Amino acid sequence: MPLVLNEYELRVLGALAEKQVATPDYYPMTLNALTNACNQKNHRDPVVSFDETTVVRALDSLREKKLIYTFHGSEARTIKYGHLFDKYFDLSHEEFAVLCVLILRGPQTPGELRSRTPHLLNFESLAGVEEALQSLGAREDPLVVRLPRQAGAREARFAHLLGGPINVEELAVAAPVRAESVRAHASVEPERLAKLEADVAALRQELTELKQQLADFRKQFE
Repeated sequence: MPLVLNEYELRVLGALAEKQVATPDYYPMTLNALTNACNQKNHRDPVVSFDETTVVRALDSLREKKLIYTFHGSEARTIKYGHLFDKYFDLSHEEFAVLCVLILRGPQTPGELRSRTPHLLNFESLAGVEEALQSLGAREDPLVVRLPRQAGAREARFAHLLGGPINVEELAVAAPVRAESVRAHASVEPERLAKLEADVAALRQELTELKQQLADFRKQFE
């Protein structure tokens, strides 16, 4: 039976895998560093806000599944954590990079994956990404799946299957809703910016008037 991970386990495992390559000097990771890595705002979708208790629970579960290990070095003052992700699934460097980014950022096209993996592996061509996706999807227990191409989209997206089977219909409905939300947010931003600029201009005018009033007041005593 294929291994199935929940959203907390996936974020913790993905963060550990990414940091091993991206910031090797800080790997294995302390609980505090790992929590911050899970909650960082760049290279993450969705952005989350885990507390250390949530991360510890995910680590305990991942250790039971033999996907992480604890490190107690002679000079280490605190417990540190490392992953066994690539060994457990027997991943090549290319497969590791692609799967890691899919875990941390959700379904993506091959082009998006190539643009988002340089901090893990620099693919020289799009074909390298596609080969890794094909290899991951052709396993006896596939680790990725190609999603139906959305209306108006030029490329199909791929998603990982480490969280279990994907409901393609729900995913297809969620994507347009999310896109509409992004467009709505973008339309609000210019209005908010214009209001802020107007408020700043008004405050500057008030400051100028106050300075003039203060100067006039001082002249009365000269």
